[in-house]
Amino acid sequence: MRRIIKLFNLNDPGWGRGNNNGSEPPRRPKNEDGPPDLDEVWRDFNNRLGSLFGRRGGGNRPNRGGGVTPPSPRGARIGLGVIVAVLVALWLASGFFIVQEGQVAVVTQFGKYKSTAPAGFQWRLPYPIQSHEMVNISQLRTFEVGFRGNARNKVLPEALMLTTDENIVDMQFVVQYRLRADGAPDYLFKMRDPDDAVRQASETAMREIVGKKPMDFVLYEGRTEVASEVQTLMQQILDRYAAGIQVSTVAIQNVQPPEQVQAAFDDAVKAGQDRERQINEGQAYANGVVPLASGQASRMVEQAEGYKAKVVGDAQGNAARFTSILAEYEKSPQTMRQRMYLETMQEVFTNASKVMVDSRSNNNMLYLPLDKIMQQTAKDGGKPSGQASFGLPGANTPAVPAAPQRSSGAGSASSAGGNAGASSGNTLTRDRMSR
Repeated sequence: MRRIIKLFNLNDPGWGRGNNNGSEPPRRPKNEDGPPDLDEVWRDFNNRLGSLFGRRGGGNRPNRGGGVTPPSPRGARIGLGVIVAVLVALWLASGFFIVQEGQVAVVTQFGKYKSTAPAGFQWRLPYPIQSHEMVNISQLRTFEVGFRGNARNKVLPEALMLTTDENIVDMQFVVQYRLRADGAPDYLFKMRDPDDAVRQASETAMREIVGKKPMDFVLYEGRTEVASEVQTLMQQILDRYAAGIQVSTVAIQNVQPPEQVQAAFDDAVKAGQDRERQINEGQAYANGVVPLASGQASRMVEQAEGYKAKVVGDAQGNAARFTSILAEYEKSPQTMRQRMYLETMQEVFTNASKVMVDSRSNNNMLYLPLDKIMQQTAKDGGKPSGQASFGLPGANTPAVPAAPQRSSGAGSASSAGGNAGASSGNTLTRDRMSR
């Protein structure tokens, strides 16, 4: 090895100066000190390489007998072994490779999957025994369905879908996915074009879910639910294919009716909104009228119940009163007739505002202003009519006699007007009897 290093030492000044093995001092014809010629450098390299394989002097030089000196067998074997060792070392060194963070290396042996190498400095058997392929498992892959770039650049064959109520909607959505940590071999070998398979699975899942929903649900309140169901169905399809892919997000970007029927759809939406508004107005009116009618009906029922109770009570009271009067009448008929007459006259005179009084003298009849007397009585503090004094025009103010006290069986007058009527009745009776 030292000999090989010495022969091919680049710092040897004998290169291009006729020194084949570096053991002799350099020779320059005519003592020239310039740089060596390229032909001389090449000649020295061939000589040194030849000496490595046992040729003395670095080449096939003629010996003293005029023949060529053959190479040494031992030197030839050594040189060949060195070359083979170098080539084997280079071949083995080609098996080293570096896996970046976020990637894995799928190692195959004679084309068949062997193992998966994680991130770091790795080694495998060199080609053609083993080979590897880098797969990025941390990359979030994204593709668009129904449009490209922006919503205006539509792809109608992908976007138009049929709902369960036989309406067509323009559906545009975005799908994001990444590879699983252990899904790199499946991603490479289980499917011919896995990215295109994911696109087809997403379109298939979306058409199936939209085909089971009504148009209004897809357009308005059901977008989130539709996206969630599509993601679940896509994952099931890809797992059934063993694609080694994890679906991250399904986001609906835009959903609307086709442009050809957009105006008619807007009119239908406005009509539906007007219908809902009228239904709400009718419901509000019903909510206001029905409770009011129910309240009025309840009030009328309560009034009828009250009236019924009043009539029944009055009837029962009148019956009880008649029964009690009958019992007293049977005890004293004359007294009861007199009492009933006085009470009747009391009721008549109570409602009259003027009373005609017949006196014993032959003068004109007197006028008794009861309305003013009642007002005066109210001002005086509500004195009983039997104790009030009445002024008569053209005469002194005599006291109006009170109604006579009666026994408990005959009863007594209950009001001031009744007392006045009873006094007047007694006066008239006494005048007729005296006459």
